[in-house]
Amino acid sequence: MIKLSFPFTEEKIRALKVGDEVLISGVIFTGRDAVHKYLHEGGKLPPGVNLRDGILYHCGPVVMKQDDGTWKATAAGPTTSIREEPYQAQIIKDFGIRGVIGKGGMGDKTLAACKEFGCVYLHAVGGAAQVLAECIKKVRNVYMMEKFGAPEAIWEFEVEDFPAVVTMDAHGNSLHKEVFARSQTELAKRL
Repeated sequence: MIKLSFPFTEEKIRALKVGDEVLISGVIFTGRDAVHKYLHEGGKLPPGVNLRDGILYHCGPVVMKQDDGTWKATAAGPTTSIREEPYQAQIIKDFGIRGVIGKGGMGDKTLAACKEFGCVYLHAVGGAAQVLAECIKKVRNVYMMEKFGAPEAIWEFEVEDFPAVVTMDAHGNSLHKEVFARSQTELAKRL
């Protein structure tokens, strides 16, 4: 297990390779379909959100307001990342993102951006939303709630030992492509 802590510098990210298991600690931001489309179309990040050398988590968390006015994440599983493929490469470039967490992998445009700009795709376990929420030690803030609603808002989380696997690295390697190619080869044998 590799401990990966904020800030997620290019040097730290380029040292990772496909198959590495990481435990992420520090600040991460969520972003789903609405945020990606908004940013891709030239929308501006709100003050307080800095994605440079950061990680963007494809997640629509379940977050509850506590009696003391703070927020608590009760479920925070990854959402399917391929929906963001039309936008992700440009967002990696424009905002200096070093990591994207999600599930299912992404396509060739994102892979090329990871290689060019020093970013990795981190696969989180789907179906473990409550377990992953336990890694969120603090909900620091929420942005654009009024514009996008709770699941699509940008949530700022402080995480500790959030587990993920590097499945697309900054060297042009993709575990998703390898598995697909092997599957196609096996399928061709059976036809």
